Amino acid sequence: MGRSVGISTNKMTQLSTNQVQLPIVLGPTGSGKSELAIHIALAVSGEVVNCDSLQIYRRFDIGTAKLPLAERRGVPHHLIDIVDPADVFTAGAYAQAARAILSQIAQRGHVPIVVGGTGFYLRALLDGLFPGPTRDQPLRDRLDRRETGRPGSLHRLLSRLDPQAAARIHSNDRPKLIRALEVRLLRGKPISAMFQEGRDPLTGFRPVKIGLSPPRDLLYERLNARAVRIFHSGLIEEVRAILASGVPPDAKPFESLGYSQALDVLQGRLTEQEAIASTQQQTRCYAKRQTTWFRKEHGVHWIEGFGDDPVIQQQILSIIR
Repeated sequence: MGRSVGISTNKMTQLSTNQVQLPIVLGPTGSGKSELAIHIALAVSGEVVNCDSLQIYRRFDIGTAKLPLAERRGVPHHLIDIVDPADVFTAGAYAQAARAILSQIAQRGHVPIVVGGTGFYLRALLDGLFPGPTRDQPLRDRLDRRETGRPGSLHRLLSRLDPQAAARIHSNDRPKLIRALEVRLLRGKPISAMFQEGRDPLTGFRPVKIGLSPPRDLLYERLNARAVRIFHSGLIEEVRAILASGVPPDAKPFESLGYSQALDVLQGRLTEQEAIASTQQQTRCYAKRQTTWFRKEHGVHWIEGFGDDPVIQQQILSIIR
């Protein structure tokens, strides 16, 4: 599909003396965000900025649904394959890197297009983060062991120490539970109160948020089919190769959907069919949580359809223009 005719990229990007238009494509996994972002980029001389916390990792390709280079249709993609699997990469680090990329794209006279399903990364990019304490690894390890020994204990503890944060964080979201407790225990303040302190919102850009909200039954069909496809496309072999390269099985990306189940297959805890069924069920739940998170975002243009639908694509281009 070629570039649109009859629209000035400069008019689209330079909305005032200091604001650049920033299309943002958000929504649940499997909703066609990547395809939509490429369509927008081709129409407006854009470059894609990844906002997915798993696609940043090198060598984790099949299960993260990274678009191969051949399918990116010449559109530059940023913040993909930038972190080694054993490294820690925080939302703050993402925000810093993404803001630098946005400025570079704008200076080239192109349109930056943020796309991804990691809501916390997007919030860090747009709103900034509070000045919380640095990571305390011994404390994190103790909390992690507590949750392993007594599943659900971290959420119960957070409910006592910070009820507002506990209501917002899913009981199975161990990383966010650990961070909320870490802040509460180290600073003596609930993380929910600290969110408003000293934040550094993005300036110089005007976000245009496009939310994809396909019918749930059709989305779940796609997610179920995708789980089958990634396993049949060599996910277990990819995990075996990553482990053989020296990446430890407790590396963070192995906690993600599909990879966790593939690791269980290799370690004899699940059969491949059980792994596929588990991935399907947990991915559906994850998509529901993503939708709940993004529904709380302000100023989103919600579109009831998939991002690879040509009708939807034209509708969204009209909104951006």
